[in-house]
Amino acid sequence: MRLLPFTVLVLPIVPLAAQSDAELRAAVDRVAPRMIELRHDIHQHPELGNRETRTAGLIAGELRRLGLEVRTGVATTGVIGILRGGKPGPVIALRADMDGLPITERNELPFKSTLTTTYLGRETGVMHACGHDTHVAAQLGVANVLAGMRAQLKGTVVFIFQPAEEGLPPGEVGGGKQMVAEGALDNPRPDMIFAFHANGDPPDAEGDRERLGRVSYSVGPTMAAATKFIARIHGRPAHGSTPHLSVDAVVTASEVVLALQTIRSRNLSPFSDNVLTVGVLQAGDRNNIVAGEAYLEGTIRTFELATLETIERRMREIFDGITRSAGATFELEFDRSHPLTANDTALTRRFVPSLQRAAGTGNVVEVPPRTGAEDFSYFSQQIPGLYVFIGGVPDGMASTGHHTPGFYVDDQTVPNAIRVMATLAVDALNGGPPRAR
Repeated sequence: MRLLPFTVLVLPIVPLAAQSDAELRAAVDRVAPRMIELRHDIHQHPELGNRETRTAGLIAGELRRLGLEVRTGVATTGVIGILRGGKPGPVIALRADMDGLPITERNELPFKSTLTTTYLGRETGVMHACGHDTHVAAQLGVANVLAGMRAQLKGTVVFIFQPAEEGLPPGEVGGGKQMVAEGALDNPRPDMIFAFHANGDPPDAEGDRERLGRVSYSVGPTMAAATKFIARIHGRPAHGSTPHLSVDAVVTASEVVLALQTIRSRNLSPFSDNVLTVGVLQAGDRNNIVAGEAYLEGTIRTFELATLETIERRMREIFDGITRSAGATFELEFDRSHPLTANDTALTRRFVPSLQRAAGTGNVVEVPPRTGAEDFSYFSQQIPGLYVFIGGVPDGMASTGHHTPGFYVDDQTVPNAIRVMATLAVDALNGGPPRAR
C-alpha cells in the first residue's frame, strides 16, 4: 500500500493577551469618532466648578444609555456610573474631572468656546484650558468599550466624573474631597483607582512629555501639594494729589510681592522643589485716588510639610514687617487645599506593562514629579492609585500650556486615552497585566 504524502498546516498561536488587545483596539476605533464629537461639544460649552450641569447631564445620559447604574448630584454636580461585569472579580475605579476655567479662549478652532460669565465680580470667558473636555470624552469612551464586553468582564468598574477640580470661589465646597466625603468610594468600595491627564505643555526637555501619544508617569510622588493663600492689606486712601496723607496699599502690596520672592532663594535649599506664585493683585478704583486696600491671592506648591511650614512662617513675617513699616495692617489666610498626589509604588510598577502595551514601549517614560497639583489625591489617599499623563500635542503644533488661552490638545488624544485607560481597566479586572511568554 502506498501512503500519500500530506502537509500539516501549522497556524501561528496568537496569545490570548494579543487577541484581547486586538479586540479592544477595534472597539476603541469604533467608539472614537463619536467620543471626539462629544469632546467638541463639551469644549464649546465649558462650565465652571459646581456649575457643570449641562456636562453632568450629557454624562448621565450616556451612562444610562449604556445600561450602567447612575448616581447624580454627588458633590453638587458629580456623576458616578457603575458597570457590573458578567463574572465575579475586583472593583476598580476610573476618575475624570469635568470643569473649565475662567479664561477667554484664543484658539481658532471650529469648536472654540465663546462663552462668557461673571467670576469673582468680573466678566470673563470660560474655556476648557486644562483638557477636562478630553478627560470626560475619553472616560465615556472607556465606558462604551467596557459595556460592549460586559459579559466577559471579571468584576465591577466605577466611573467617577468629578466637578470642581480647578477650585471654587470662596465659601463653596466641592471637588475630590467632597466626592469622597459623599461616598464616591463606597458601595461598592474600589480596590484601586486610575486617572489620566491630557498633557498640553509647551515643548520641554524631559522626555517630550507633551508629544501626542506619549504616556508619562512617576513612581511615588507625582504632583505637589497645593496651598492657596489669600491676603488683604489695609492702608488709608487719599486724593492722588496728596499721597503724603495716605498709607498706600499699592506700594505696600508691591513691596510684599517682591519680598516674597526671596523665600525660595534665601530661606530654602536650592535643591528643594517648591513654588510660590502670586496670581492675583487687585487694588485701586481710579487714577487719582491712592488705594487704601489691596487684595492678593496665590499658590504654594511643596513636596514636604517642613518646606510648607517654612514658607508660611516667612510669609507671615514678611507681611507683618512690611505692613508695620508702612503703617498698614494685613490679614493672611492659608488653605491647604490639595494634598500631595502620590502614585502607589507597587501598583505603578505592576501596571507599567499595561501602559506599554497600550501606547507602545517606546512611548512610555518615567518622569520626575511635577509642581502641578490635583485633588485626585483625595481618592488615592483612600485606596491605591495610579495617575498618568498622556501627551496631546502633535509635531508641528503648539500649545501655550495648561491654564492659558492657547492651551491645545489634539483630537487623537481621545482614542489614545481610551485605549490606555481601557487596557488598565481590563488588566486590573483580570488580576494584572498578562505575563510575557
